[in-house]
Amino acid sequence: MEQIIERLNAINFDDVAESMHGKGYCTVPQVLTEAMCKQIIDAYDEQQHYRKTVIMERYRFGLGEYKYFRYPLPPPITEIRERVYEQLAPVANSWMKALNIDTVYPPTLSTLHELCRDKNQHLPTVLILKYGTGGHNTLHQDLYGEVFFPIQLVLFLNEPGEDYGGGEFVLTQQNPRAQSKAIVLQPKRGDMLLFTTNFRPVKGSKGYYRAQMRHGVSELHWGERHTLGIIFHDALS
Repeated sequence: MEQIIERLNAINFDDVAESMHGKGYCTVPQVLTEAMCKQIIDAYDEQQHYRKTVIMERYRFGLGEYKYFRYPLPPPITEIRERVYEQLAPVANSWMKALNIDTVYPPTLSTLHELCRDKNQHLPTVLILKYGTGGHNTLHQDLYGEVFFPIQLVLFLNEPGEDYGGGEFVLTQQNPRAQSKAIVLQPKRGDMLLFTTNFRPVKGSKGYYRAQMRHGVSELHWGERHTLGIIFHDALS
């Protein structure tokens, strides 16, 4: 736990905010050590940690599977979720202000979860995803209910080019009256990627406009890929 806290304290969140404002995403290198990544992967088959398993092809979400954690979350995941939320809340609030949206996100994750509970959103949304050869994830948004936080993160647990090939992280940005822009990323093992959940403000000639964002994973050519997704809002019960 101390190692996680040290690594979170070392992040320059001013740089994170600048990247989120400018691009809608930000990669932070080496938030997890190789040993931490292995520990999370090794616990994948320990079913007591999870509340639900989803086989993606059953729902036409892609090819692969993921598991939602149950509360209480493992302490390192709770630490990341709470610490990073507190740094991102001002970014999210500046986005709402730029787009003239009345929503104000509270400064702490626990208070956000009180808002979730008021809307019957009680279930944790932190999940671990597993893909094999041919695995992929279709473009989507992780909203889960009326209350949602506009930024989420994913931690990469395997090394691209060593553990798997392909499997790039894909973001798309839909600008009004224009074709979608695709962004293709390949973070390394232990890296954290923060990105837009639903929409973000983009400055145009007449002020800010709302750009819709979606994310997914391209097809794996070989190997196995695990990621840990941390979504800050809870899901409907």
